[in-house]
Amino acid sequence: MVIMHATSATPPPAPNDALRNDFLLPDLGEGLTEAEVVAWRVAPGDVIAIDQIVVEVESAKSVVELPSPYGGRVVTLHAALGQVVHAGMPLITVVPAEAGSAAAGGIVGGGIAGATDAGRADDRLPDTGLAVNVGSGAVLVGYGTMESTVRLTRPAGGRFGNRGLGTGTDSAEVPAPPPAAGALLLEETRRSPVVSPLVRKLAKNHGFEASQLLGSGTGFLVLKADVDAAIAARAAEPTNGDAPAGPAASVGGMPVASTSGATDLRIPLTGLRKVVAARLSQSRREIPEATIWLDVDATELFVAKDRLAKATGERFSITALIARFVVAGLQQYPILNSSLSADGQEIIQHGGINLGLAAQTRRGLMVPVVHNAHTFTTRELRDAIATLVATSERGDFPPADLTGGTFTLNNYGGFGVDGSAAIINYPEVAMLGIGRIIERPWVVDGALAVRRVVQLSFVFDHRVCDGDVASGFLTYVARCIEEPLLLLGTV
Repeated sequence: MVIMHATSATPPPAPNDALRNDFLLPDLGEGLTEAEVVAWRVAPGDVIAIDQIVVEVESAKSVVELPSPYGGRVVTLHAALGQVVHAGMPLITVVPAEAGSAAAGGIVGGGIAGATDAGRADDRLPDTGLAVNVGSGAVLVGYGTMESTVRLTRPAGGRFGNRGLGTGTDSAEVPAPPPAAGALLLEETRRSPVVSPLVRKLAKNHGFEASQLLGSGTGFLVLKADVDAAIAARAAEPTNGDAPAGPAASVGGMPVASTSGATDLRIPLTGLRKVVAARLSQSRREIPEATIWLDVDATELFVAKDRLAKATGERFSITALIARFVVAGLQQYPILNSSLSADGQEIIQHGGINLGLAAQTRRGLMVPVVHNAHTFTTRELRDAIATLVATSERGDFPPADLTGGTFTLNNYGGFGVDGSAAIINYPEVAMLGIGRIIERPWVVDGALAVRRVVQLSFVFDHRVCDGDVASGFLTYVARCIEEPLLLLGTV
């Protein structure tokens, strides 16, 4: 523990390496090794407390708020907004608050580089004897170990160090603003600073070096906006003989004219889309799946739903009731609640049922999980599903809600389709799909009647079971839908 005191008589010591603490991007779980910085909650010169949220990062699965395990003064932000950082890379550097902000280095990695702030006496903490160089070990929101007790202060220059702008007092110290993004384009002899590897790659994908641009960042740092502007300008003007042949297309959604006069659009697989693509490809590549389906008379399910609402005064969704049947079916056929070992030599039959529900969110396809669904009553399962549905509208599931699934229920009837040969949610071994429920002619007791009919489609890993098990599970769920009160005796 290091305890620092600041007094008006003694100037603060200059920070040294022994007092500097680098907060590294922690392991976000589920094999996720990178995340994009989407929001900074602090700036160089800010005084922060242990476990204070300092940054929001977006992994392939969710947006996570990260608290700092160190307290003190922020001297460096190591990544710019939109920059991708990898696990183990530094996010911020913190020194004891009494050390001042003379060593503040601004944003390293794509924004302000080398900026400094001399700090002021009234920015420093009073002589409280507070230990500010103690790490809590917290890596995710909610994992803190102590209350925040440090008074937050802002540097004189404001959140992003723009001291003197517009005040008329220190304007002479402020350098002239850099040119607008893309104002000056490629020059082969130019060597502008480029920090972000994504910016370099984006430029290289379009046939030029980012360093050949005059950047719009501080110190003429080349930003993504500069590269985008250069791409657009190159597309709008006739190219010379040195231009790369064939149609050019943008990364990130910017259309670029092709040689035929039409436009192509090249969209990179990033973030959640990249993870989904990898999982689906792995599933198709490794799992010998088979699909069976069945049309089911769901009329009595709607009758049961109305009776439950009348008896309890509560509403139960069709999805929640079918989920209840699925859990019961997995208890009857537990081999379907399994996964295969990494070497494919063992079937791991899971003791608990963690029911995933495929959800289309603003961020893309996600499968949030109701953990230990086998322990829930129908009412508890309904409430858990309702919570996931509400969160899916925002798409900001915490990582824990997206891990550990053992079986997936996919209700694609909301998209207006009857059935689908779905892809199994790797590494699970089965998935049940629910199609749209529509009125159809149906034979009841030898006579035609109009009934509400739904198609169930079931896809399973043929390595784990044969058709008799898969058919047994599907017909069990179908029977529960046709005669729901047999199972829903207790809510």
